[in-house]
This record gives sequence, structure tokens and C-alpha cells, in this order.
Amino acid sequence: MSTGAGAAPTPPQWGLWSQQALAVLRIELRKVFWGKRSFALYLLCLGPLLLLAGRAFVLWRGWVREDPAAAAVFYANIYQSFVLRFVLFFGCAWIFTNLFRGEILDRTLHFYFLSPIRREVLVVAKFCSGLIAAVTFFGATTAATLVLLYAPYGASTAVERVLGGSGIGTSVAYLGVTALGCLGYGAVFLATGLLVRNPMIPAVAILGWESINFLLPPLLKKLSVIYYLVSLCPIPISQGPIALMADPTPAWISVPGLLALTLGVLLVARWRIRDAEISYGTD
Repeated sequence: MSTGAGAAPTPPQWGLWSQQALAVLRIELRKVFWGKRSFALYLLCLGPLLLLAGRAFVLWRGWVREDPAAAAVFYANIYQSFVLRFVLFFGCAWIFTNLFRGEILDRTLHFYFLSPIRREVLVVAKFCSGLIAAVTFFGATTAATLVLLYAPYGASTAVERVLGGSGIGTSVAYLGVTALGCLGYGAVFLATGLLVRNPMIPAVAILGWESINFLLPPLLKKLSVIYYLVSLCPIPISQGPIALMADPTPAWISVPGLLALTLGVLLVARWRIRDAEISYGTD
């Protein structure tokens, strides 16, 4: 059979690739949910739950009184300052950085590289596993904290505020922002784990950049993930007296922007993984 320059290229084998991707997906999901590094994720998710549970207990005992409208503003502050900027950020850093760096540290990545699977398929499958895990962890945390927020006001009020006509839109918005945060930060940290030998250094740099976003001029604000996530939050909060104000980016720009960021990072990861070589001795 001729293998010269005139030979027809090998057609895509979508069936085989999808089977391989699903196999990798199952393996990676077990690692994220039940592996030795999963304990840190459960601790991260426990933080907001304990905070809202403590508040619910205080309100239930009658030590402090607060109406549901004030509770919504309280949650907006907790969600943006704690859940998004701390829990979700560090959780995604932990999940997506370890998708490849964890394999290198455990000296197991060569098993994937020696198997008959395209490296592009491996990247996509690993990213999807991280995304599913992150959305599950932090989506469940968001939903549980919303329930705990309104639990002290009684079952009927909680159902109305979380699932009823006056609250379902807000609940869906928070869950959507959480999912988009997992997508955006997941793409960034997947690339970090592939491109940088010590991902802690860029993670600290990214954290610093995201933390000072409220001080940046409007043009530089748009070069961060948190800016688009905050723009999509259903209840705006004060950024402080020294913050530089910028108009929120509408959803029809924020959502495609985060999707474009994810696609771009996956293309970079595809390029990087093609020529990647394993050198356990230097890690």
C-alpha cells in the first residue's frame, strides 16, 4: 500500500475517539471524587456550608433578626467575595492543575502516553472530567448555601425564595455563574498545569491579578475571569470606596467570551501536549 505524499489522510475515527474519551473520563472522575487529593476539595466546599449553617442557627435561635431581602444582599456579598474568589478559584486550581501535574508527580502519565490514544483526545477527556467534577462540587455547594440562606424563615419561604417565581431566576443565575467560573478557571489552570513546571507561581500571580481587579482601569478589568463572573451575578455589590467603576459586561458578551477563552486554551493545550515529553527526574 502506498504511503507517499499522495496518500489520502486517515479519516477521523470519531467512534473510537469517543470510546477512549469515555474510558479516560471514568478513570479521571474516580480520581477527582475519591482519590488521595480529593479531601482538600471536600474541605473547601465545607467552608461556605459551615458559614451559612452557623448563620441559620443564629437566626433560628432568635439571637439576630434579618428579613429575606437583607438575606439576599448578604448572600451576594458572601458568594462574590468568598465562594467565587476563594472556594471556586482554589478548587479549580486544585482540580485542573492536577489533571496533568498530579500524574507527573505520581509518575503515572507515561501509561496514558504509551496507550494507543491521541493526545488531543486525552486533553479533552481530562478537561471534561475536571469540568464535571468542578461543576458538581461547587454547583452543589452553591445550591446548598442558597437553601441554608432561607431555611431559618421556614419551608414555604425557602421554597419560594429558591425555587418559586420570585427566586428561581436568581438561583439559576448563581448556578450559571458557578458553572461558567468552573469553565473559565478550569481552562486557565489546565493550561498552567501543562505549560509551567511549578504551577504554584502562576497560580499566585493569577490570584493577585483577580484580587486587584476592582482597582484596575476598565480596559484591564476585562483581562480577568472574575470581571465577567461578577458582571453576571444577579445582585451587584459595592466594590469599596477606592474601586474604579466599570460598566458590567452584558451576558451576550460575557458568556461567549468565557467560551472563547476555554476554546483558545484547549487549542494551546492541544499544541503543547503533542510534543510533550515526560521527565520525572526533574519534577
